[in-house]
Amino acid sequence: MPSKIAQIRLADCGAYYIATDINPHAVRVTSETLEAHGVQAELITTDIVSGLEERLAGLVDVMVVNPPYVPTPEEEVGRDGIASAWAGGENGRCVIDKILPVADKLLSDRGWLYMVTLTANNPSEICLQMREKGYASRIVLQRSTEEESLHVIKFWRDIDDRLQANETGTVNKTGPARIFDSLLSQFPGLLFRRNDGSSSS
Repeated sequence: MPSKIAQIRLADCGAYYIATDINPHAVRVTSETLEAHGVQAELITTDIVSGLEERLAGLVDVMVVNPPYVPTPEEEVGRDGIASAWAGGENGRCVIDKILPVADKLLSDRGWLYMVTLTANNPSEICLQMREKGYASRIVLQRSTEEESLHVIKFWRDIDDRLQANETGTVNKTGPARIFDSLLSQFPGLLFRRNDGSSSS
C-alpha cells in the first residue's frame, strides 16, 4: 500500500483521492487493491508529494501517512531494495520530519493528518513540533505486537485556539468535535500491514 493518501473535497464531484509512493511496485499493487475494493484514486509515483505541492497547497482535507518509521542507520534511508520500505534513519524520524512541514502546506483549514508512528519515533515530540505550527493532536489508535508498538496520531489545525488567542491572548487546547474516521475504513489493513518491500518513503 502507498505511504501517503490524500483526500481533496471538490465542490462539483465530492471527494477526490490521491495516493503516492516512491516505489513503482507499491503504486501498481495499490492500483490493484483499490480496484478490487471499488475505490477510485489518482496514483502517482513520487517522493512524498514532490511536484504536487502547488497543485495541492491548502486543498487536502484528509492526509493518511504510513512512513518508513523503523530506526536504522541513516545510509539505509531511501536506498534501493526492501530496506527502504521501513528504514527511517536515526530514531526512525528521517522521513517523518520531512513530511510534517509538507503536511502543513497541503492541509486545508479544516484538514486532518493521520500518521502512523512507532514508540521509538518519540510521538510526544512530534506532537510538540506540530503544536508549534498551530496543530492540536491526539492518539486515535494504538496497536502492539511482540516487535513494536504502533500509534496513529491525528493532527488538525487548532482554529479554536487561534481564534481564542486572537481575542484574549490565551490558548485554549480544545479542538474540533468531529472526527473523520470513514477514510480509514475505506482502506482496510493500510495502517497496520507490515512493510513487505512494496512501500517506502
